[in-house]
Amino acid sequence: MTSTLVKKLQDIVGKDNLFQDETDRHAYSYDAAVLDSVLPLLVLRPTTSEALGAAVRVCNEEALPVTVRGAGTNLSGGTIPSPGGVVIVTNSLNKILEINQEDLYAVVEPGVVTAKFAAAVEAIGLFYPPDPGSQAVSTLGGNVAENAGGLRGLRYGVTRDYVMGLEFFDVNGELIKAGARTVKCVTGYNLGGLMVGSEGTLGVFNKIILKLIPMPAAKKSMMAIFSDVTKASETVSAIIANRIVPVTLEFLDNFTIRAVEAFSHVGLPVDAAALLLIEVDGHPAQVEEDADKVEAICRKMGAMNIRVAQTAQERDKVWEARRAALSALSRIRPTTVLEDATVPRSKVPAMISAIEEIGARFNLTIGTFGHAGDGNLHPTILTDKRDKQEWARVEQAIDAIFERALALGGTLSGEHGIGTAKSKFMEQETSRGTILYSRRIKAALDPKNILNPGKIIGG
Repeated sequence: MTSTLVKKLQDIVGKDNLFQDETDRHAYSYDAAVLDSVLPLLVLRPTTSEALGAAVRVCNEEALPVTVRGAGTNLSGGTIPSPGGVVIVTNSLNKILEINQEDLYAVVEPGVVTAKFAAAVEAIGLFYPPDPGSQAVSTLGGNVAENAGGLRGLRYGVTRDYVMGLEFFDVNGELIKAGARTVKCVTGYNLGGLMVGSEGTLGVFNKIILKLIPMPAAKKSMMAIFSDVTKASETVSAIIANRIVPVTLEFLDNFTIRAVEAFSHVGLPVDAAALLLIEVDGHPAQVEEDADKVEAICRKMGAMNIRVAQTAQERDKVWEARRAALSALSRIRPTTVLEDATVPRSKVPAMISAIEEIGARFNLTIGTFGHAGDGNLHPTILTDKRDKQEWARVEQAIDAIFERALALGGTLSGEHGIGTAKSKFMEQETSRGTILYSRRIKAALDPKNILNPGKIIGG
């Protein structure tokens, strides 16, 4: 990193937005994945679109690897820098540029925090459904890059279902526009679709056009308590089979229940083998009908008890319990490995059983929770990475979890992305042809391989 190059980049982003000190760089050397950190050569924080595009262009000219980063909540190593590379932080590009109430869309910069955007939209009676667990700090650019999901994915889908259009910079700093503010747009290649979930490997987001929907008129939440894990997991399939699609249908095993209750004291039944947390929404009459049907199904499937939230405060307690799961588990051991094995909904009982078997086989503590309604489970391994022997068993267990998920017709990731953590499994889920095809796209759009190299498809 020559002084001339540093000066060139400093002129683009400003002296206060270029970080060279090792302490500053260390803060951007890792993300939320339990993977080795990589110290970047330099950290840049553009504050304008023009500076963002120019910084990308200079890095490409100099063949400097670039990792774009928002809040660093990535759980698959997608925002860990490449050796000898630069980190571009987009959290200063954080303006909500437009909320259009007539046409139901918003235009945002990539650094807008997800929860702040959702709150701004809700304040005027509209709704942005994607709600990743990290929404309090994660940014919309990162959500789009990872195609983030969340608790409401069962009914409302994931981030890609709300991306109407994108502006992004290619490696030459050229501004590319894809999609539109209209409900329908079939102009040219679906470049926006290619960019969603690309994990920063194909371009750098500048603006995002997001679809909004009306706020549901009513909602109802309940907690179904089970004495048997299998009965709880089978209830998930039974609810869907009865043509009811809740907003949210979440699963917590006993270990997670006890951890959450010790952490947040929300009154969870610590003797329960498993809980299902369920919410339905829509027209008030439909909500009542669906809630009654769900309650009846849970009882038929063997629920010991069902608690239906009668007030907004009680409803908030139900979801406080679920959102506290990872924080509660993280207190137990020094290292927390959160995965997102995802299987067809009908295979959830088999996957939960497999996770229990894998934990026993490798003598590991695993708490399991997650979005059971869409088959997206979060087996969470509690360990200590400093214990080399135990960590070796953890790595074997992770491999076993994903091998089992794929054998059940599942996928490597429901919402966390591939990054470097799961790239070795990509060919197993897809095909050698898929990997080669993807690499040809990458090579065409990024000939010098500077954009987040090594992520998703390796190389």
